[in-house]
Amino acid sequence: MTPLARLAAAHGVSLSHRPSPGRRVRAGRETVVAVLAALVVDASTPAAVRAALERHAEDSRRLLPPTVVLRSGARPGPDGQLPGLPGLSGSPGPSLSTGLSEVCEKSGLPEGTALRVVTESGDVLGRQSGAELPPGVHTLCAQAPGERPVRSTLVVAPGAVPAPRTRTGRSRGPGLLVHLPGLLSSRSWGMGDLADLGDLASWAGRCLDADFLQPGPLHTAVPAPPGGHTALSPYRPSSRRFPDPVHLRIEDIPEYAYLGPEERRRVDALAGRAAAAREGVLNGEAHLDPDAVRDLKLRALELVRTVQLSPGRRAAYCDFLAARGQALEDHATWCAFAERYGPDWRSWPAGLDDPRSARTARERDDHLERIDFHCWAAWLTDCQLAAAQRAARDAGMAVGLVHEAAAGVHPGGADAWAQQDVLAPGVSLGAPPTAGAPGGLDHGVPPWHPGALARTGYGPWREVLAGLFRHAGAVRIDHLGHSRQWWIPEGRPPSEGAWVRYDAEALWSVLALEAHRAGAAVIAGDPGAEEPGFREDLAARRVLGTRVLWCERDGGPSEGAGPVARPVPPERWPADCLATAAGPELPGCAARLTGSHVGLLDGLGLLRRPAAQGRAAEAAGLAEWFRLFARLGLLPEGRGDEEGEIRAVHRFLARTPARLVGVWLPDAVGDRRPVRVPGTTTEYPNWRLPLAGPDGRPLSLEEVTASSRVRRLIEALREELRATAQ
Repeated sequence: MTPLARLAAAHGVSLSHRPSPGRRVRAGRETVVAVLAALVVDASTPAAVRAALERHAEDSRRLLPPTVVLRSGARPGPDGQLPGLPGLSGSPGPSLSTGLSEVCEKSGLPEGTALRVVTESGDVLGRQSGAELPPGVHTLCAQAPGERPVRSTLVVAPGAVPAPRTRTGRSRGPGLLVHLPGLLSSRSWGMGDLADLGDLASWAGRCLDADFLQPGPLHTAVPAPPGGHTALSPYRPSSRRFPDPVHLRIEDIPEYAYLGPEERRRVDALAGRAAAAREGVLNGEAHLDPDAVRDLKLRALELVRTVQLSPGRRAAYCDFLAARGQALEDHATWCAFAERYGPDWRSWPAGLDDPRSARTARERDDHLERIDFHCWAAWLTDCQLAAAQRAARDAGMAVGLVHEAAAGVHPGGADAWAQQDVLAPGVSLGAPPTAGAPGGLDHGVPPWHPGALARTGYGPWREVLAGLFRHAGAVRIDHLGHSRQWWIPEGRPPSEGAWVRYDAEALWSVLALEAHRAGAAVIAGDPGAEEPGFREDLAARRVLGTRVLWCERDGGPSEGAGPVARPVPPERWPADCLATAAGPELPGCAARLTGSHVGLLDGLGLLRRPAAQGRAAEAAGLAEWFRLFARLGLLPEGRGDEEGEIRAVHRFLARTPARLVGVWLPDAVGDRRPVRVPGTTTEYPNWRLPLAGPDGRPLSLEEVTASSRVRRLIEALREELRATAQ
């Protein structure tokens, strides 16, 4: 093995990958050097490689690693040693019932090492303590004879996340998935908001017997630059730690009721402009315009802010400031600076690119009022998000809201500014080429630096998770992959990336700990390129996978249908999953049934084969599915009835053992248009289309909740769920 290969292996950089069985592709030297540079490891010359190897050898002799992870309630392995400590063999962690004494004895540390734990609550447990180590994030202290004391973060976590709750008397739950901005009510300010979310949850829980509602990512978006447009994708946000105030319902802010006459007149004028924008969308004349909505709501918030908080509200706000601490201050500071210098911190004046610099501190002092404004807006949004979750639970939903975590953040946004010390520079997260994505994928977000995460005790990731779990019954994590991630050096195609390994046990444990604290379930999104053992890991951790009906096919061809793989029958689906038929970046059921998605892709130049071949392949695939539906008795309406065929799709999902069955709301109303078309930017109005019926006419929340088509679909799903439960 060459010195460069040894250095890459030492830092978890893979020198090759397998795009398909039996085929291995080696990473180029330039790629390896660039990825190592992102890990802050200089491999540019042979001398630099030798020096980096020496530094790594020195670091590996540290008495304790930066973070140690233990599973609460696990048992020691055959060699009795703890994972993460010197002498580690990779066996499971010990039983913690005997406390720190066993930790010391089984750790593999030098004889005579003094070991103690400072727990989250401040208790100090010495080596002779018999106290059980509680789940949490503690400080582990060790001192070998004649050496300096060393401290590490000790994470003690359950081995699995909580299972999703269901209503009494049933083991499986139905629910709705929706792109919230596209669901407007008669009171929305130009796009769906948190009050609409609460209304939808209350209706779905009471009238549809739903257990969960997944509204899509609600992260803070990158605001539009002067004269420009925002980066619309909710999967490339400015911050994953705070929801976006653009989702606020202004009239639901308690202080709104106490506006003075002049302020009320001005807010009413803004509301009138918002109503015109809403009607433009619902009349089919305009697309969603989040930039315009943001501008109107920020101006309204400035007026509402003239009303003083009551003593109780002031105390609640102060509690929020204390609870969110530095993260909130950094977020609000970025928002204030972005208004002055633009929404990309990388172009700010010198010194402001560092959140801890002296210039940033001076500038922060000069903008305290505006920073407090953004803190206050974040608090209002948190309050309304909490109210939406309460509405869901009060309506009988066992889970309630399912929030989504994007795979990363915009490199110029608030989190990237505040957390740049734990994000890898000069690379982006993506996926290598696969059969489904021959060119690979580049998500355009910087990945976590694995070493920096460990040195911080995984605090930044814990912070993201804790924020998402605050008002959720479950969290779905997009592109969840804990053992490795595909890093793409800046300026290179996705095919010229490399896998970088992470401490999977630590990442899984942090996720389990935060889910355990919230009593919430976890759903894994598509990892991009599924890693070996990924689904086994999900099952072991009780994390639900995501299964999309049309993608669940066997590898072998079907009899009489040419090269069309057979659909996987319902009894072979896993139980620990969220089963659905569509989502924001997939064709809906109505589009598949009519073939309109093929025509759309053809018109956009995205088909990799002639349109006639694409339609023929889609028709053959559909025929396979509907033959299966007919054999199972799920298609009493017969072929040719679009609503009946969509009901058959969802009866099939209910026939599987999936713990959660999700209805993509556009499927329920027959919408033929995807929310986003992958591979497009300006060619298609991504994320800007409202929910619409089969004819393309936008539908309001009131129309959706009154729709007999929606009720017929949900009732068919519920009947099948009841039948399979017997």
